[in-house]
Amino acid sequence: MDALMEYTKRTPNSREFMNEARQVMPGGVTANIKAYDPYPVIMEKASGAYLYDVDGNRYIDYLLSYGALMLGHGHPVVKAAIQQQMEEHGTFLFGTPHELELQMGKKIMELFPSMERIRYTNSGTEATLLAIRLAYAYTGKKKIAKFEGHYHGGYDQVLLSVNPPITEAGPIHEPRSVIESKGVDPYHQEHTIVLPFNDLDAVSDILYKRKDELAAVMMEPIQGGFIPAEPAFMEGLRKITEELRILLIFDEVKTGFRLGMGGAQSVYGVHPDLTTLGKVLGGGFPVGVVGGKKDILMSSAPSSSSDVFDSSQSKHSRARDVLFHSGTYNGHPTILAAGLATINVLQDEIGHVLSVTDQLKSGIQTIFAERGIAMKPIGMGTIFNVVITELEEVKNYREFQKSNFSLRRELDFYLLSQGIYTKPLNRYSLSAMHGEKEINHTLEAYDYALSKMT
Repeated sequence: MDALMEYTKRTPNSREFMNEARQVMPGGVTANIKAYDPYPVIMEKASGAYLYDVDGNRYIDYLLSYGALMLGHGHPVVKAAIQQQMEEHGTFLFGTPHELELQMGKKIMELFPSMERIRYTNSGTEATLLAIRLAYAYTGKKKIAKFEGHYHGGYDQVLLSVNPPITEAGPIHEPRSVIESKGVDPYHQEHTIVLPFNDLDAVSDILYKRKDELAAVMMEPIQGGFIPAEPAFMEGLRKITEELRILLIFDEVKTGFRLGMGGAQSVYGVHPDLTTLGKVLGGGFPVGVVGGKKDILMSSAPSSSSDVFDSSQSKHSRARDVLFHSGTYNGHPTILAAGLATINVLQDEIGHVLSVTDQLKSGIQTIFAERGIAMKPIGMGTIFNVVITELEEVKNYREFQKSNFSLRRELDFYLLSQGIYTKPLNRYSLSAMHGEKEINHTLEAYDYALSKMT
């Protein structure tokens, strides 16, 4: 029985659910990233490191909501913090400033010294949106640069060259800006410049040529959460952007807390002008943060008559003198309580999560080597990807595209049949709830899967 047959045999209720869901939601899902062929597994409950589907199958969860659940599912400390917040404060939402905004802000600034001031948003996507607007406002320039293969959210300015066909991507040293979705205004092809990752000479040439147009360079320090920037590249990029007065934005939505408590910037020793956070920071709830240099963030500070909704000042409003940023749920008290609890636990548990990640990576690599299959577990910290490739190194999007995706997809479906969950072809994230038992079972599943495949 092949991998896909095993999958469909084990998950008939998931298939039936999706047939019905397609009559309600386009494609049966509320986020495109949740879909895959022939249909996704439908989960019913979760606990610790485990997911349980509607067919009663149990899985060790390595997706962890795309890395957000670094304490695993339903951690008791997070539950207690949520309950305490609701009972002590008597509400889910104030709609006013409150003490948890200050507590969380001080904690973030302690862990990320580059953040001299912060603003809360409701997601990582919203955080990157605000970071771009801050860059526009501060520099007075209206173009940005991003790297080929990097993802910063599903909106027009950055939904370009995330996963472009190589035949359309242009020269390797000067990539084209390729639209990734219907509905994206072609305007952004001219206003979002695409850079080659880990190629400092090529990036330098492009930035010097465009220095008078570019407000900022936005990047994932670890592309896709698993392909690291080379230290010399990171240091060189920081030097060039400072020289050209182009802001450097680190999108640490994936890497914040997963490489260490201070994110990728603490590992590289490079301080960006702006940083965006999300995922782990919310403890399983939607959250985002933009932080950075004081003089950049202060452009969003409210002042008298700077509220676009203040109708009494409509004839003499100074709203356009301030970067307007608002949101009913920004700094949501229940979410910040969950996030603070998560950070406090992680400060004690981060060493364990790093250790079990290394153990899993090493074990998988050994099993592949014993089978004579070239593979690299690429990543840093508590996230990595299983990349089946003959290449000595994978340093960017185009080199990653040379890996064997069909073999990896087959492997992932065999692993699903053995109770190992990540969305096919996705990276692995680990949590404080993964331990020896989970790692050993995973390695046994890998041994089984590769024996079936070879």
